[in-house]
Parts: sequence; structure tokens; C-alpha cells
Amino acid sequence: MRYWPDDRRARWIERDRRWALSLHRASTQPLVLQLLVAVSRLGDGGPWVVVMLLLPLPLLGGINGSVAALQMAAVGAVNLGLYLALKHHIGRRRPFVDCPGIRCCTRPLDSFSFPSGHTLHAVAFALILSHHYPALAVPLWIYAALVAASRVVLGLHYPSDVLAGAWAGLATATVLLVCWP
Repeated sequence: MRYWPDDRRARWIERDRRWALSLHRASTQPLVLQLLVAVSRLGDGGPWVVVMLLLPLPLLGGINGSVAALQMAAVGAVNLGLYLALKHHIGRRRPFVDCPGIRCCTRPLDSFSFPSGHTLHAVAFALILSHHYPALAVPLWIYAALVAASRVVLGLHYPSDVLAGAWAGLATATVLLVCWP
């Protein structure tokens, strides 16, 4: 049984590529490129682990920080398994491999693009941290949006990869917060 007619699928793929190419043009601006490379690197796993380790400290978060850190670790583990399974099952090649005019502006952490793991984690962690620290919601969501944009501008993901990662991050973090407020 076909879920998506071939012509409709082809149009969607072409639109996704055009959007990726259009957004990638921002990488020609040196300051934009430097900013988004830095944002993208901050979205790697290491900085999130540091946040999780610092949150329980009495001066930063104490008991509430401990709960937030445990929730981040739990959703991070679930999301890591989800994103690795999807990436290897779907096997979508990155835009810099398949799209003329798109170059790789920073090193990818793996070979496949769908979904964006950086976006998945940034959105999930932004939701959890916003829940515990509402005063930080605006900068957290701006950061999550910058992570998502960086992945497309840097040639590592298609817009649909980022949207899928954002949706999955929202879904997993929402389920966690409903089950473990």
C-alpha cells in the first residue's frame, strides 16, 4: 500500500532541497557562519552533559535542578535511542552530499541527516528547562531556534530533518513532563 504518491513525494523532496539551498546561502556571511558554527557546537552532547552536572549544585538549582537534570538525562537517553534508530533505518544522506551548491560548513557527527539530533535535543531540553525555570524560557527557545537554523545553514540537514527533530523533541519532553512533573 502506498502512503505517498511518487509525484507528490518528488515535489516535497525538491521543495525541501530548494529551502535548504536558500537557507544555506546565509553561510556566505562570515559573521553568520561563525555564530552558527559556535551555536551548532554548543548543541553537541558535551555542553548538555555539563548543564546536567551543574544544575544540582546548591547555588544553581538545588533540588529543583536535580529533578531537571534527571529529566534531561532521561529524555536525552530516550531521544538518543530514537534518533539513532531513525537515522540508521531511514539512511537519508546529508544535503552537502546530495545537493549541488550546498557545502559542509562544520564536521557532521555521523553520516545521515534525518532527523536532526541537535534540534531534537535542543527542543526537548528547552522545554524541560523552561518548565523548571520559566524566566529562562525566551533565551532557551531562541537558542533552540538557532540550533535548528544552524543545522540547515551549515549544510548538514534539510528543513524537514529539523522539523522532524523539533517535533520529536517536543513530543518526548511533553510526555516526560506529563508523566513526571
